[in-house]
Amino acid sequence: MVEVPPARADLAPRVVRPLDEHAAAVLALAGPLPTVTVPLAQAAGRALAVDVRSGVDLPPWDSSAMDGYAVRAADLRPGAVLDVVDDVPAGDTREVTVPDGAVTRIMTGAPVPSGADAVLPVELTDGGTARVRVDDVVAPGAHVRRRGEDVRAGDVVLRAGDVLGAGAVGLLAATGHAHVAVHARPRVAVLSTGSELVPPGTPLRHGQIHESNGPQLAAAAAAAGAEVVLLAAVRDDVDGVRAALADAAARADVVVTTGGVSVGAYDVVRDALLAGGRAELVHVRMQPGKPQAVAVLPDGTPVLGLPGNPVSCFVSFELFVRPLLRRMLGASDVHRRRLTASVPDALSSPAGRRQLLRARLDWTGGTPVAVPVGGPGSHLLGALARADALIDVPEDVTHVAAGDAVTVIDLREHDA
Repeated sequence: MVEVPPARADLAPRVVRPLDEHAAAVLALAGPLPTVTVPLAQAAGRALAVDVRSGVDLPPWDSSAMDGYAVRAADLRPGAVLDVVDDVPAGDTREVTVPDGAVTRIMTGAPVPSGADAVLPVELTDGGTARVRVDDVVAPGAHVRRRGEDVRAGDVVLRAGDVLGAGAVGLLAATGHAHVAVHARPRVAVLSTGSELVPPGTPLRHGQIHESNGPQLAAAAAAAGAEVVLLAAVRDDVDGVRAALADAAARADVVVTTGGVSVGAYDVVRDALLAGGRAELVHVRMQPGKPQAVAVLPDGTPVLGLPGNPVSCFVSFELFVRPLLRRMLGASDVHRRRLTASVPDALSSPAGRRQLLRARLDWTGGTPVAVPVGGPGSHLLGALARADALIDVPEDVTHVAAGDAVTVIDLREHDA
């Protein structure tokens, strides 16, 4: 027979607060991490610690936008045959001049020679190499990329707080930056709790489930720009959880737990947090994700205790943990993008709860339609993988009519 632990008479009272207030309290737990300088190859996904200026003009000289011939536009007329006096490939460092009445062959990206004021695409010629016949004309400036038309030397090209996506990394490389000052990545420890949990791939016995919250949170934290330094599952034992928390705090900047923060007899994360540091138990007026815990361990490490139901865990991460990680990363914008979408069918929502419904955005009509996926149950993990948005229904709204506009949180990752 299983022995049920006695009810705790000294539990801290539950704080009841709205979602935005709780999100602000979590966000106040930590600020941007210290600045480090990293090679450009390691900069993707990091947030700049300082503004970055270009060291060069882009383009650095007038260059050709086409394969063809560098010409004086005034020399062109249909049927004219002109001498080809030189070839200018990309990477040519010579100073080349085009004389009157002649042309040079030129490749895309090559410097436009002195004297030329346009590029005649090869498609408008017979493609000659010694002499070329002109089949059509172009105006002065045609197919020439002017020096500095994109970026001027000294321009601020990226701001402190910008998170570096692929495009930003390319811009840094093009403007001459081999290293960049960024904020350190937050180190995250993920602890899943529950004696029913077994690793994925392990045969299940009656009463057991595969551990999914930990891998889910680890993937979400990595996508947010964090470094996951610990991923572990812990049984429902207060001493074991306290030891795991201490170990996690020694390795990480923030600890995220899942499960064990509600009011059940076996909710041992709650008890471990109350016994091990400053802790606050919270009922957030939201669905899913009502039970939350926030703690600061004796060494100053923040702990965010999320619910154990997988959808509640996912939604809680998105609304509370991800913004904190982005702030620690140094990002200037820590929140997901919000969009306005319509709903295809009527929705109901509980009074006094801010409901977050999983949805799939349908763009076939040109404007987004948020199509709910799965039911409202916080255990329904099957539909979660198909969702790319959350429909955000305010506390005071209990009914949304078909076709009404709603706010949605866009869960898709966007390049910076």
